[in-house]
Amino acid sequence: MKAKSGTKYRVIDLFAGAGGLSCGFLQTGRFDVIAAFENNPHAQKTYRKNHPGTVVYSDVDEALNTELGRVDVVIGGPPCQGFSNANRQKNHAISHNNSLVKKYVDVILKLKPMAFIMENVSTLPSNTHRFYVDRNDAATIKEYAIKTEESLIPLLDEHFMFDSADDIVTKYDLISRFRWANENDYLTLNVLYKYRGNPLKFTATLAKHRSRLLSLAKRFIENQNTGMHIGEKECAAGKIILQFFAEPGSVSEDVLCNAVEPIIIFQRMLSKAKELLDNNISVSEYAVSRGLAAKVKSMAVIDYIEAILGASSNEYTIAKGVLSAASFGVPQKRMRFVIVGMKKSVSEVISLPEGSFSETDFRTVRDAISDIESLATITDAAKGENGIVFGNPPQRISQLGEILRDSGVLYNHVSTETTPEALKRFKVIKQGDNFHSLTAELKTNYSNPIRTQNTIYLRLNYNELSGTVVNVRKSMWIHPVLNRALSIREAARLQTFPDSFIFFGTKDAQYQQVGNAVPPMLAKAIANHLCEYLDRKKAIITYLADAGKELD
Repeated sequence: MKAKSGTKYRVIDLFAGAGGLSCGFLQTGRFDVIAAFENNPHAQKTYRKNHPGTVVYSDVDEALNTELGRVDVVIGGPPCQGFSNANRQKNHAISHNNSLVKKYVDVILKLKPMAFIMENVSTLPSNTHRFYVDRNDAATIKEYAIKTEESLIPLLDEHFMFDSADDIVTKYDLISRFRWANENDYLTLNVLYKYRGNPLKFTATLAKHRSRLLSLAKRFIENQNTGMHIGEKECAAGKIILQFFAEPGSVSEDVLCNAVEPIIIFQRMLSKAKELLDNNISVSEYAVSRGLAAKVKSMAVIDYIEAILGASSNEYTIAKGVLSAASFGVPQKRMRFVIVGMKKSVSEVISLPEGSFSETDFRTVRDAISDIESLATITDAAKGENGIVFGNPPQRISQLGEILRDSGVLYNHVSTETTPEALKRFKVIKQGDNFHSLTAELKTNYSNPIRTQNTIYLRLNYNELSGTVVNVRKSMWIHPVLNRALSIREAARLQTFPDSFIFFGTKDAQYQQVGNAVPPMLAKAIANHLCEYLDRKKAIITYLADAGKELD
């Protein structure tokens, strides 16, 4: 009762990025990806080049408004950033990415595929991934009995409170009166304040943004709102900024930062308050005890998904959990949360796939990239799209290396140009070590070296898994044995993209596409696992049809 080997299932890929999930599904030979949805133009170009048979759309809303024909499977990884009630340092209260999960659910409800796969960060089930309830959510919450709880959105710390703060945050006209129209004004002052503990960075920021700071200072003084607390603080800050530049040495950097701090904090408050109004967030109260905070309701992202697509709706059987990419042959410590949904008419029971690799035989960085160690990198991203021709592989090449060498050309072997300062660091960092192994004199251009993440200036260890591949250019990952940054192709190999897969866009865009992607080898394992259930249903339908019967 096996399905015919030629049976293929029709797939759409939401939030497709460069196409890591699609790549893995296509590698099985069992799926046709008929449409992909991705709004980043660089990722779109990459996707189109590597998946020429797929129609690429810019907006996921088009999946709701376009006639796509039969869709058997929906796959995708909607961006979903967590929020922290304790984080007062941000200028935004709401991650608009979180609402994209709702779009994903809407597409499932409209297309009613046999199955869906949603891939996301490993922390998705945690309490940091929540939706703030807006006025449009009331009916959905009631229909699906979604659990909600009270959350506080901090707007202003107690130290900065003033009498009319709670009135200002509820009124568009007052918010507009005090909120700076150009966010770059906020960013400039915030960067200056951020580097207050690093003399070199602070001085460089002052020099770089001198013109903007002087312009801001004059505006603060001219536009002062007499009798209004925010206006008075801005006016005072403006006078100190002007004096700082006009009379060098008359105002200390501490005095300057102390004057700038409250106006930065007020802008954060105003931006968050505007977001709450713009997004129709239901605020039950603006609490003024120990500062100012908005009391709202929130619901966990995972509860929302399960309630609408799973238990409450009785539509899909759902399996969920964290998968380790290393267990599926990917040479990196990448943990991803995966939800598999299957129509209950297809299967009442479903599980997640199980990997065949364990700690004793995990693939390593050496397996992934050592065979291209001798090939020189270039620094021009556009030239990297043309590729360089391989010679024969070395005598000893790993199984993974053989798999990834699917063509005679190596594309995107592009790395960041090494500055003299970076080279000094590269030369002293050993395999497995990072920024924190450097001496103090090699850390001077960082605002707070102690808080720098362990992934910064990480030299990979040939004999271990790599860490989770993100944008390794921003993290300045170092080749295990060469004193240069890891190339785009090397990062792609750690993600198990085949060498024939070409990335497009700026250098940073290419690194970002690689880091955002689902490893194709993990995607292929998920796709094969899904086939086991889909084929079972297909076989039953075929068997009954041959017997002249119908499926109930």
